[in-house]
Amino acid sequence: MITGLGAITPIGLGMQEFWNGVRQGKTGFGPITKFDASGYKCRLAAEVKGFDAKNHMDPKAAKRMELFCQYAVAASREAIEDAGLNLDKEDPFRLGVSVGSGIGSLQALEREHTKLLEKGPSRVNPLMVPLMISNMAAGNVSIQFGLKGKSINVVTACATGTHSIGEAFRSIQYGEAEVMVAGGTESSITPIGIAGFSALTALSTSEDPERCSIPFDKERSGFIMGEGAGIVILEELEHALGRGAKIYAELVGYGSTSDAYHITSPVEDGSGAAKAMEYAVADAGAAKEEITYINAHGTSTHHNDLFETRAIKLCFGDHARKIKINSTKSMVGHLLGAAGAVEFITCVKELEEGYLHPTVGYRIPDEELDLDYCREAVTGEFSYALSNSLGFGGHNASILIKKYV
Repeated sequence: MITGLGAITPIGLGMQEFWNGVRQGKTGFGPITKFDASGYKCRLAAEVKGFDAKNHMDPKAAKRMELFCQYAVAASREAIEDAGLNLDKEDPFRLGVSVGSGIGSLQALEREHTKLLEKGPSRVNPLMVPLMISNMAAGNVSIQFGLKGKSINVVTACATGTHSIGEAFRSIQYGEAEVMVAGGTESSITPIGIAGFSALTALSTSEDPERCSIPFDKERSGFIMGEGAGIVILEELEHALGRGAKIYAELVGYGSTSDAYHITSPVEDGSGAAKAMEYAVADAGAAKEEITYINAHGTSTHHNDLFETRAIKLCFGDHARKIKINSTKSMVGHLLGAAGAVEFITCVKELEEGYLHPTVGYRIPDEELDLDYCREAVTGEFSYALSNSLGFGGHNASILIKKYV
């Protein structure tokens, strides 16, 4: 069961502000302000604005965390409070953490490498490694809230957030925990981050904030880097009912596969992603015809949007044309390791309110991309939401959420 939500995003600090932004079709794109990007091909990003770690945690603790960890702790605090969990009354060894980051802290790496070159190895921060490594998001969440159960960090590039939630789901099913704090976090809008993804030709070079992240649009030219964190509280049903928790929705299916094809491109026929969706639906015991909404990975790159469309057709056949599809990245950009978690949260709220957000900025259909990508918002009752994430290295993850009644 999903009993708590927390979010730090480019369109809102906190769950309510984020969801209000989604309902308004707000976008978080603008010129990069974290460094001078004038000499870069990509000059736009979806930055988190107005975040002050001191508002979310002890200032001394914050100083020993890089930004990706601060985002994770802030979103976790909100999710725990939203769930109404009284941690003092719980067995800490039955409370686990599954919070992933695709990259960790590029900021720490850049900062300490500069010291190494300019001042020598003796000047490198003794805490460089624990500040930088990606598992420290899960570690810091565990430390901050005294969560002593299973604590893991899944790293599957852009599928990290979805895999982290899926593995937390499995941990509860297997009886390893009663509550899991799960999700993803990322903060990679740095010189090397932007330069590296630009060198891959993965980032959009558009300088128009309204036409830079436009999933499924014929004029799409790459993704826009975002940042932030999405954290959810997953809870075993009897445990949630026993303490009278509010239940947002039920997590019912999880599927994971590998393309075994290419380090950056999805397999062209979409077979890997299709199988992950198929597994998630089967895991839930649902029929494919019951799935009428998909929150797509939808990065706004040529390959992803085309091959994901093929995957949906391969999985669902003729029924694919009856499925509503949108991409939250049309508003917040690509949050890398946090993307799937923020999109999962979006799905939960969409099911709760019977509202599917539009794929903002989608204007010009592409010939082979001929499904329903939600040019406008859709209202109505939806029983299921299927969320997809596809990561470099061929990692595919799909997760199925069901409306709780």
